[in-house]
Amino acid sequence: MDTGKLMVKPGSPAKLGRRDPEDSHGHSKAGCEQELQKHLGKLAQLQELLYAEKKHALLIVLQAPDAGGKDGTIRHVMSGVNPQSCSVTSFKVPTAEELGHDFLWRIHKAVPIKGDIGIFNRSHYEDVIVVRVHKLVTKAVWSERYRYINDFEEMLSAGGVKILKFFLHISKDEQKKRFKERLAEPDKMWKATPSDFEERKRWDDYQEAFEDALTRCSTKSAPWYVIPANKKWFRNLAISQIIVETLEGLDMKYPPLNFDPAKIVIK
Repeated sequence: MDTGKLMVKPGSPAKLGRRDPEDSHGHSKAGCEQELQKHLGKLAQLQELLYAEKKHALLIVLQAPDAGGKDGTIRHVMSGVNPQSCSVTSFKVPTAEELGHDFLWRIHKAVPIKGDIGIFNRSHYEDVIVVRVHKLVTKAVWSERYRYINDFEEMLSAGGVKILKFFLHISKDEQKKRFKERLAEPDKMWKATPSDFEERKRWDDYQEAFEDALTRCSTKSAPWYVIPANKKWFRNLAISQIIVETLEGLDMKYPPLNFDPAKIVIK
């Protein structure tokens, strides 16, 4: 798969309306499972190397409409990684303490240390998406935040944090289907809240906000990928491949030993 086709090229508009959330880029469900397992096995190996070398961190940012599949992505794509050096942070409504700081304060605290993988389930992008749609701050405030975000991510990148940002692109019809499934299945019903259905009324506003964020904040050091996510199996395949390719591109090596293993005698 040419994963470059999923990237929002820096300086180019995201154009979500021209990206088909059903697109599987020539892949079929029947043939993808073996390929996915290959990626997951490689990811487990690369995570160990990342942890051993401790020169880089990997930050994975997931954004999506409600029911877009953020939890499912984490569950399926990261299923084989060692939890010792992988953390997931979910960013919900800011607390009083968090509101007392700048909007990036709580984000910076959760950035993974070198050697670790950090996953953001929602992120600092809520502060140019939700706050915009709900008019929680003025346009003058949220529009300035794109620059702050780009500067923040550039700083992280310069410090050894590799950033991958995935927008899980689903259609409005697919969201409706998933909402209905949640209401029909007892083991999924707990995920549904009345606010989800209220937010759905703002679908067009959210799409516009997502598109602006993807366009303005896809940079060379922290690119956005738009993942067609109506088909969950393709979502998992594409994201796992991008993560593996990115980690391989770091050209990591195990650290040199500070002793001669030939001189070790185990009695």
